[in-house]
Amino acid sequence: MPIVSLEEAVAPLVSILPKIQNYVYVAKQRCESVPPDGLTQDESASIMLYSMEWEPHEKCLYFALNATLRSEDRRRLKPWFSYLKLILTALEKLPSTRCYAFRGVNLNLSEQYTEGKTFVWWGFSSCTTSMGVLENEQFLDKTGQRTMFNIECDSGKDISRHSYFQSEKEVLLLAARQFIVISCLRPASGLHMIQLKETKPPITLLQPATNQSVQIKPTP
Repeated sequence: MPIVSLEEAVAPLVSILPKIQNYVYVAKQRCESVPPDGLTQDESASIMLYSMEWEPHEKCLYFALNATLRSEDRRRLKPWFSYLKLILTALEKLPSTRCYAFRGVNLNLSEQYTEGKTFVWWGFSSCTTSMGVLENEQFLDKTGQRTMFNIECDSGKDISRHSYFQSEKEVLLLAARQFIVISCLRPASGLHMIQLKETKPPITLLQPATNQSVQIKPTP
């Protein structure tokens, strides 16, 4: 599968995301003509497009893509192949980062993540290396049921220089990554803290973009 421009890559998605070409234009206008890290403008813009948010929320690219990646029906991924090829090629050019990353969710997810459990996150996961970012209620509420993940990752990608929100110190965890739950805490009312460690699965769940096509193994 050849790498195409971002405009071409999202063309099959117009029926799913009707305004996508408008946001492609914004992303490419905001990207530098010679982006950092050796990426092309289309590659950098593919990351920026992923990081953008608009209304309605379910029509954001990242929301729709991750919902599709989590679906058991892999045929739904077909319109996404060209975009996945482009963004995975971009992300493979960025060095993998061993770091502690944080992710907040305004739900109680503690029952899904019991200590010792091994699982796969099939979608991409946006995280931050700064706990201070999670103090912003846009990312994690101050009250109510909420979950904070503390993630020791080996393959995170620092996309801060290509993100639409460059101050968020954003690390992106690639799709189809495996983790184990190390511990669970409840340090305050409604707040659940879950410590995760990235582990290596016995098979490759996400084939490199250098392969001729994008392949993601189905859920076992």
